[in-house]
Amino acid sequence: AAAGLSYVGAYVINTYKSYDNFLQDKYALLPAVIIICVAVVMFIIGLIGCCATFRESRVGLGLFLAIILVIFIAEVSAFVLGFVYREKVKTDVQGTMRSAFERYDGKNPESTVVDYLQEQLHCCGVKNYSDWTTTQWFNSTGNNSVPQSCCQQGAKNCTGRLDQPQEL
Repeated sequence: AAAGLSYVGAYVINTYKSYDNFLQDKYALLPAVIIICVAVVMFIIGLIGCCATFRESRVGLGLFLAIILVIFIAEVSAFVLGFVYREKVKTDVQGTMRSAFERYDGKNPESTVVDYLQEQLHCCGVKNYSDWTTTQWFNSTGNNSVPQSCCQQGAKNCTGRLDQPQEL
């Protein structure tokens, strides 16, 4: 279990690098760091449990049980907090995404991240393609279109024009 959690934490940290422009809050990595710390603690607890079992120590097994109960209570608390604050996280991510879309010009590094995000997640805008109509990039191009990254992968001759929403 500890190895699995370590892998998940490392994967989240590695994946974060692709989306760090959208997550302006640098505490966004905190859950991944916590997962890795929990993995280390679980490894140590597992070691205590194994040693207590081999020695048939009642005190060691009692300590192991107490630690497992504390971990269970912490997991339930984390679940409840995640459930309670899910809307706040959603609002924060949408706000930072909107600000990144506002700074989109097709050339800067943030624009590359926006294009990458839309291509990888097969989406256009924060909620849909109409989000682009309020951006400076949309107004400055004057051709009534969204970026090419909004086009469906199978769409041929997609120009990103809003009069062809079936291709977006």
